[in-house]
Amino acid sequence: MSKRYFACVYGGASEKIADEHKKAVERLGEIIAESNLSLVYGAGATGCMGAVARGVKKAGGFVMGITPDFIESFEEIFDCDNTVKVDTMAERKTLMEKHADVFIIAPGGIGTMDEFFQVLTLKYLERTDAPIVVLNLNGFYDGLMVLMESLIKNNAVYREVHSLFEVVDSVEDEKLKKILKDIQK
Repeated sequence: MSKRYFACVYGGASEKIADEHKKAVERLGEIIAESNLSLVYGAGATGCMGAVARGVKKAGGFVMGITPDFIESFEEIFDCDNTVKVDTMAERKTLMEKHADVFIIAPGGIGTMDEFFQVLTLKYLERTDAPIVVLNLNGFYDGLMVLMESLIKNNAVYREVHSLFEVVDSVEDEKLKKILKDIQK
């Protein structure tokens, strides 16, 4: 059996996220499956989480969801090909990181920011070499980029932090597609 490569997508479960973002993230799911990658994510059925899983399934791909038992009282769980139940959010992140060959940051809230900064820190500390891609759909993460510049300006992080992740404005961006293609080399 050949190795399964995973795109880990972090994104919000809120249904209040703009429909245009959910539509783009669903297309991202299709692109992931079309790139012969599987999805590992937080198992949500709504918002950007549900959108990416629907896109992967629509294109015939494999979906692994990792979720703590208690989350079902907060959000609906997607019917994944493999759903792994854990006790804590920390375990959830650790398992997603373990499976990930690339991290993609879709529109989301505080949970998504927690996940982004964790994998960025891991990359900085050379605990992962997986690419990190921030989907700045319609300027969604412009504020995050301003924050990063402020941290650099105030000597809290090195300017080279920008080399640890890519920012793309569209799921159709050729940089993103190349990263997904190169994962399996």
